[in-house]
Amino acid sequence: MINESVLIKKALEGDQDSFAEIVEQYKNYVFAIILNFIKDYNEVENVAQEVFLQVYLSLPTYESNNFKGWIGRIASNKSIDWLRKKKSKFREEVMEDSEELVDNVKFSHSQTPEEILIEKEKKEEISRLCKSIPPIYEDTITKFYLQGKSYEEIASEEGTTVKTIASRLYRGRNMLKEKWRERL
Repeated sequence: MINESVLIKKALEGDQDSFAEIVEQYKNYVFAIILNFIKDYNEVENVAQEVFLQVYLSLPTYESNNFKGWIGRIASNKSIDWLRKKKSKFREEVMEDSEELVDNVKFSHSQTPEEILIEKEKKEEISRLCKSIPPIYEDTITKFYLQGKSYEEIASEEGTTVKTIASRLYRGRNMLKEKWRERL
C-alpha cells in the first residue's frame, strides 16, 4: 500500500491510478458515514460518488494533516445536503397534494353517492384544518374554497382590497399545507 501523502501528491499531478487508490482506500469509510444519514443503499452510492467528485475537485485546497477526517467531513456534508434536498422535495410534493385536495373540493361536480360522500369528507377535513389557523385566514379560505366566492366578492364583504384577499389566501394555504404535513 502506497503512503497516503504520496497518493495525494500523485493525484494532484494528474495520476488517475493514484486517485483510484484513494477511492479504494476510503470507499468503505465514506459508505459507513453516509449510511448513518441515508438508509437507501442506491442513494448511498450516488452520494458516495458526489463525495469522491468533491474530494477530487477540492484536493488542490487540502492543507490538513488529517486526510481521513477531511474526507469524513465532506461525506457528512454531502449526506446532510442530500437530506435537505429530499426534505425540500417532500415538502413540494405535499404542497402539490394539498393544493390538489383543496382544488378538487372547489371544482368537483360529483354525481354518484360515493363521490358526494368523498367530497363531503374532504370538505369536513379542510374545515377541521381551517379551525387550526388564525380566523382571518380561516374565513377567507372558507369563503373562497368552500363557498365558492371570488376574490372580488370576498374583498367587498370584508371591506378590503383584492390584493389583501390574495395575500390572505396565499398565507392561509401555506398554513394549511403545514397542518396537512403534520397530519401525515
